[in-house]
Amino acid sequence: MTECNSQSIPFSNVGRRAVLADFDGGTITSDAGAVLLREVDRQLELVDRLDAVIPDPRNQALITHQQSTMLRQRILAIALGYEDGNDHQQLRDDPLMQLVSERGIDPDQPLASPPTLCRLENRVSRKTLADIAKVFVEVFIQSHASAPEELVLDFDATDDPVHGHQVNRFFHGYYDQYCFLPLYVFCGHHLLVPYLRPANIDAATHTWAILGLLVKRFREVWPDVKIIFRGDSGFCRWKMLRWCERHNVGYIVGLAKNKRLEPLARAAMDQAAEMFKKAGDAQPQRVFTEFPYAAGSWDKERRVIAKAEYLGAPEQGKHKENYRFVVTNLAEEGPWLYEKFYCKRGDAENRIKEQQLGLFADRTSCHEFVPNQFRVMLSAAAYVLLQHLRQTALAGTELAEAQVTTIRLKLLKIGGLVKRTARRIVLHLASGCPQQQLFRLIAAKLFAVPNTT
Repeated sequence: MTECNSQSIPFSNVGRRAVLADFDGGTITSDAGAVLLREVDRQLELVDRLDAVIPDPRNQALITHQQSTMLRQRILAIALGYEDGNDHQQLRDDPLMQLVSERGIDPDQPLASPPTLCRLENRVSRKTLADIAKVFVEVFIQSHASAPEELVLDFDATDDPVHGHQVNRFFHGYYDQYCFLPLYVFCGHHLLVPYLRPANIDAATHTWAILGLLVKRFREVWPDVKIIFRGDSGFCRWKMLRWCERHNVGYIVGLAKNKRLEPLARAAMDQAAEMFKKAGDAQPQRVFTEFPYAAGSWDKERRVIAKAEYLGAPEQGKHKENYRFVVTNLAEEGPWLYEKFYCKRGDAENRIKEQQLGLFADRTSCHEFVPNQFRVMLSAAAYVLLQHLRQTALAGTELAEAQVTTIRLKLLKIGGLVKRTARRIVLHLASGCPQQQLFRLIAAKLFAVPNTT
């Protein structure tokens, strides 16, 4: 932060030596690792792309803060763990934040204040949100040096609790609270779509349209790519499944159990129960079966894979029957499809946790709905930067699979002294940093990675 003079703060002695603290250390930052994210952004040109699709109606001759600078300031602060716009009342003076925002270090000219950043959030339109969403897809496409053989698109919804009277807040019975109902689409660890929705809708609302747009764009770039739609039972809508069949899109989707499905899998459950009794070690027993099935509203029968799992504790005389069903048009064996393929959709839930908890996408406290959607996208942009860092520079290291919070703690939250001369800016990082070698390796990797744009 900026230099200041203050009285010493006394602490307990160490032997005969007095222990004192003050705030006279000079131009020091606690976030020196942000220079890594700056290099990532320069490779992806992510913020510049976002800036290009966000209209700026201000008179450029009269402004103090460039829009691109404010976007970097807000996105990188989220990546560094500063969740609220109010944090920028202090961050605007941080020399490292001034550096990574590309504005340059100037102790007499702070970065944008919270009110200025708030005005940016509130002037974004719905059309602009759609253009921002396209940027995330294009960044994903350009992250591939060659055409992929297969893309598995994981769709999942979650709750975003609200604590005020924001526009489009509704009570959701399943989550038992007032919330929004955002939809996320991931391809592996890559975030494709962060879409905030009100909570008074079906979980699958707009999924069909988003899937159609993604398939169209990916087929334009990669005509032969195999695309698979994967989701839980909240996305099992027969018209969407029919669309997938007509457009050569694979699907595997959860199917909620009901009084018709369970009898069809009864024989498999009886077999699992018999295996459980013979095993005698209280280990769960699974038996898979499959059959054609159509709900009353469906246009035709489709392949359903059923898992019949028998669990219990013989010494307590208790048992439990656990049914699970998925509907699919994929040709592989049922047990493999369920256990090795469908269950992998749980990883998308981990990515959502990173987004919601690690990058504060649930800080949707604006009154109007569109600014809240923009906040979700700012968090998504922070995720894209961290994911690119994880994919390129952290591959093969101890942090290759680390959560964003771990990456932040180990690599970004590093103390450093900032020294500025006429010719250069030098960051003197903390000598006791335990990740020195890894930091050097990552920096070298980032400079070795060619610009993919």
